[in-house]
Amino acid sequence: MDAEEPLMHPLTTAVLELETHVHADGWDQPVRLFALAYMSELIEREPDLAAAMELDATNASGNELIPVEQEWSAGTEQIDEALAQIAWPPQVVGTAIVVERILLPPSAEAELEGEKEMAELIEAAVGHPDRREVRLAAAVLRDGRRMCAIRLRDKDNDDDVLTGIDLLPGLTDALALTLE
Repeated sequence: MDAEEPLMHPLTTAVLELETHVHADGWDQPVRLFALAYMSELIEREPDLAAAMELDATNASGNELIPVEQEWSAGTEQIDEALAQIAWPPQVVGTAIVVERILLPPSAEAELEGEKEMAELIEAAVGHPDRREVRLAAAVLRDGRRMCAIRLRDKDNDDDVLTGIDLLPGLTDALALTLE
């Protein structure tokens, strides 16, 4: 890191690392759900898991977040409905999710108004000439902090990943509910 680069908040670092981790597996990935823990606490509380993850206590800062991937088995259920059924134990300090979606411009809504069945809507969206494929990564901590990252498939470059607190308010709200 360059001496002039500002230090990123551990949550921002975690979201970018998660998005990059999923990106390494290519596009067209399923939903990926993660529990977030402080690395130093995870090493102390779960030494076997930490060893399996090859975590090194000598390099762990007090606030470095470590993601632990969870099984996602919601099937065809909507993400917000599936998240509403999740509750994390107290040692989980946050949660994150990475999903891929198709975005359409507002003008496309009028074109799809007549489509009623979900399968027809999906087919129309996938085939729409103005669609944009995106990967969305969102994370929330118990203390209320949130961070999101968005990668556009047609601008598939690490330097073009957008980050921000309020990029995906519906998704971060749904994640926050799992921590209550």
